[in-house]
Amino acid sequence: MRALVLNCTLKPSPQPSNTDALARVVADALVGHGVEVATVRLVDHHVPPGVESDLGEGDDWPAVRARILESEILVVATPTWVGHPSSVAQRALERMDAMISETDDEGRPVAYNRVAGVVVTGNEDGAHHVISEIAGGLVDIGFTIAPQAWTYWNRGPGPGPDYSATDDGHEWSASTGRAMAQNLVGVARALAGAPLGPPAS
Repeated sequence: MRALVLNCTLKPSPQPSNTDALARVVADALVGHGVEVATVRLVDHHVPPGVESDLGEGDDWPAVRARILESEILVVATPTWVGHPSSVAQRALERMDAMISETDDEGRPVAYNRVAGVVVTGNEDGAHHVISEIAGGLVDIGFTIAPQAWTYWNRGPGPGPDYSATDDGHEWSASTGRAMAQNLVGVARALAGAPLGPPAS
């Protein structure tokens, strides 16, 4: 089983990413369940705006999309900015919008039988709102959201230190992340054993 972590930080590599630090907790837990995990930091790639799967020469999204569809589990990891997901996370959802009308050989939307979860960091509150926005978009696209398929860390209300600058709250975020990984794997295995068919017409 494979998982892809889509890190939607605004910080290009090699800058340290608080979002990556918490996402690694989930990734390590997935590995512990026998899952092969890869990470893509989307800001390192040229992904122009749009709602198509391939915008032509210079568009790196087709390669990212292929990695999403090679995986049974997708984790979208995003920081919180002004109470919302990052612009990079929003762009990923917009590009995945094309998947709604794309089908596999059996007539199923290509995101069917794939499980998704959300990781959120930020030194402000609003994590539940961000989780809802990302999870809602992923459901529209066709992903299955497992129970408690999220973890987050924040310092709300108001500004404060970043995730990597303090140990406060890490234990809760980590235990929640491990539960998230267990739930993602459980639902992914269930779908593999009894996959969803094409939508009823």
